[in-house]
Amino acid sequence: MYTEKVMEHFMNPHNVGVIENPDGYGKVGNPSCGDIMEIFIKVDNGILTDVKFRTFGCASAIASSSISTDLIIGKTVEEALQVTNKAVVEALGGLPAVKMHCSVLAEEAIKNAIEDYMSKRDAK
Repeated sequence: MYTEKVMEHFMNPHNVGVIENPDGYGKVGNPSCGDIMEIFIKVDNGILTDVKFRTFGCASAIASSSISTDLIIGKTVEEALQVTNKAVVEALGGLPAVKMHCSVLAEEAIKNAIEDYMSKRDAK
């Protein structure tokens, strides 16, 4: 049912944790399945230098969160905004159709964290 890559990121997720005083924070959830994702970002000169996540959910939600952090670390804010749920699914080698919403949550969490960063930056 799950690809080897999904299981790898579920069993040994990358970038788990919280960034104290993040430059951006995004939180999303899906009430129908109970998945909740939080993304924390640090940005230096427009580059995402650190990204952490905390996810309560199924294997697909945890794997989607993990791989999405890998996809955006070291990227510019603009590049990170281009990461789609399709890119998350491709990086995982696929997700079951009933779990595609997990990749959507990962995309939304990234976008929310970046929007939070941009609103804080623009307020300065």
